Amino acid sequence: VQLQASGGGLVQAGGSLRLSCAASGRTSSSYNIGWFRQAPGKEREFVAAVSRGGGNTYYADSVKGRFTISRDNAKKTVYLQMNSLKPEDTAVYFCALDLTSVIKTDRRYYNYWGQGTLVTVSS
Repeated sequence: VQLQASGGGLVQAGGSLRLSCAASGRTSSSYNIGWFRQAPGKEREFVAAVSRGGGNTYYADSVKGRFTISRDNAKKTVYLQMNSLKPEDTAVYFCALDLTSVIKTDRRYYNYWGQGTLVTVSS
């Protein structure tokens, strides 16, 4: 399985970006997808996750109400819509795939990782 994250860039505080995570090499969509981020000098942290069918989502408190995760299984793509961005959202964002049946926030449960896309929010 390969994951390709894209959509990062430079945006001013209060702006929006949409990240995409495209999966390839797997014919089914029987996996959960999570987004994580890592700021310089910090641990990689959970941002959001969506279940295999798209019916369940979960967000970190720091992004709740501002970020929305969704998926299009026909395109094997998961999106992270990020609104009202803040400078503290600046990080490299990674998407990851979890083969278990329940959404996880712990990165140790994620089996496959994309390469990351940089989001920079200026004040």
